[in-house]
Amino acid sequence: MPDIYTDPIDHVAQVADPGERDRSEHLWGDRLMVGIGNVAAWLFPLLMVAIVTQIFIRKAGANQAWLDDAQWWIYGLAMLSAFGYAITTNSHVRVDIFHARYSEKRKARIEVFALGWLLLPFLTMMTDIMTHYAYSSWVASEGSDSPNGLHGLYLLKMAIPVLFLASVIAAFSALYRNLIKLTTPALWKVFIAAFPAVWFIAERFIYYILWWFVHLSNPELHPRRVSREPLLDDTVLYGLALIVLLALITFVLNRNKISKV
Repeated sequence: MPDIYTDPIDHVAQVADPGERDRSEHLWGDRLMVGIGNVAAWLFPLLMVAIVTQIFIRKAGANQAWLDDAQWWIYGLAMLSAFGYAITTNSHVRVDIFHARYSEKRKARIEVFALGWLLLPFLTMMTDIMTHYAYSSWVASEGSDSPNGLHGLYLLKMAIPVLFLASVIAAFSALYRNLIKLTTPALWKVFIAAFPAVWFIAERFIYYILWWFVHLSNPELHPRRVSREPLLDDTVLYGLALIVLLALITFVLNRNKISKV
């Protein structure tokens, strides 16, 4: 066990700051998430000031609804940022008592499966769902329930899909880093490692292209009826075909590259 009192200052920084651990292995997505996390960390002191201020104001009999709303805004932004930060820095709480005793390769296999087949499908679906949720809030110009609260609640809700997208990028980066420990990474291997999420992304990509095609070509058709058009019935199969095609292309290109070397 290294002695933090005698080791160089860079090791001490790594112990104190999870974002500095294994920094040499970080990809651009990891660095992006660490940057977001470092900025979001300043929200917690701000939250503490808001809470203490509200306590004194409330005791004085002059409660401010906008300050109550501000606390939820700050807490929501900070916690959603912390979610992706924990993925990147591997600082989330683990309840598996056996994980610490596994070999590095076994840990990597577990991480690849957990990130690619369990976490990423949830994150990609939530990004899509929260995008519609935020758009609805923006269209309605949603505000606070209190007359003197913080209005413009749609701004907070519009940040939700953005931070979920940041978590998606963080999860893909962590997946790739663990994949490197098991094999020579290639795009088709990433597709397999994150197949459910990649399939969902491909399906949504095709769905939205077709949705806008139908909407623009039939402007008289109500937007809610566009999704019921026959052209959009088989987007799941189209997405699967697209992923299989891309996987085959990248597999062939990768083999040709290896053979030339």
